[in-house]
Amino acid sequence: MATLGTIGSILGWALLVLALAGCGYTLAAALTLPRFFAAARRAEARRDAVTLLKPLHGGEPRLVENLATFLTQDHAGPIQLLCGVQRAEDPAVAAVEALRRRFPEARIDLVVDGTRHGGSGKVSNLVNMSRHIAHEIVVLSDSDIAVAPDWLARVLDALDGERVGVVTCLYRGRGDAGFWSRFGAAGLTVQFLPGAVFATAHGLGSPCMGSTIALTRETLAAIGGFAAFANVLADDYAIGEAVRGLGLAVAVPPLLVTHASAESGPADLWRHELRWGATVRAVAPLPYVLSAIAMPVPLALVGALAHPAAGLAMAAVAAALRFLLASRVAAVAGTRTPFWLPLRDCWSFAVFLASLGARSVEWRGEALTMERGGRVSAVPETDAL
Repeated sequence: MATLGTIGSILGWALLVLALAGCGYTLAAALTLPRFFAAARRAEARRDAVTLLKPLHGGEPRLVENLATFLTQDHAGPIQLLCGVQRAEDPAVAAVEALRRRFPEARIDLVVDGTRHGGSGKVSNLVNMSRHIAHEIVVLSDSDIAVAPDWLARVLDALDGERVGVVTCLYRGRGDAGFWSRFGAAGLTVQFLPGAVFATAHGLGSPCMGSTIALTRETLAAIGGFAAFANVLADDYAIGEAVRGLGLAVAVPPLLVTHASAESGPADLWRHELRWGATVRAVAPLPYVLSAIAMPVPLALVGALAHPAAGLAMAAVAAALRFLLASRVAAVAGTRTPFWLPLRDCWSFAVFLASLGARSVEWRGEALTMERGGRVSAVPETDAL
């Protein structure tokens, strides 16, 4: 019968094998990233009439500046910026008013409606806003996104692609609220981004992300409108799946937008990343579990508990490759490589382990119970995470 020492040794070697596979993935991702973005091309200004949807909640740092980037587009056609809140006293209302003063000629509409349509407050907001959409092309993006002036032109070009039903965009992180927000942003930039690029470039996945969801009103109606996702936490993922169900494609052009992180402390960041991890686990369990190989440094360090020499050597190689990948990311994203990258990787690994058993999450201050297939119910639990 195997002793505990033997079992520990076997598990240690298994972790080191996973770390070795992670080193191979990291090197492959470092080679894939610049090739993917090398395909980027200039897009000319368009004249399409477009509605930009912005579901808002709370006074986020730099909210006015982020929203303003959507009104300074190289675009010759009419743009409706349609914002929505669920409470008249929401601090985001002041941001919308400030935006109207800054852009008096722009069409900036605000919907204030607290009607709930399911477990997701964000989707309820979108359902309430949808009755006020003015144009045929609809582009939804989260409130914490900022874009470059050519973003809309390039998104519309991608939407014109053959059998394309929806366009989404990859994103880099930007910390707006001190160290912990920068720590969180680094996870997006050096962990999420290369993984999403690798999956997209090699046909391993076609993500649909809240950073940008561009589609026509006809396609939106065909998938049941926003109301069809009222009890789905990962509404962006579900929208992509529904569009694919129509036989249409999700296009991911070589284009980056900016995600503004605003976590003020470790607890805030932990809750945010745990929610994200648990959501991905719920909708794509196998790919999520396999994503552990993207964290070879902590895998090697845990393996070093059983095999110190081999584990520490593997951790050193993994750290070198992670810095190589981070430097490639910095070159395409215009960011800086954090010297504390291995610590960030260990934090990501801890979130990953915790997310495997999460049964409830916190979203916008509300406890949501996780159900099958990424669905949620807004029923508070005493053990909400």
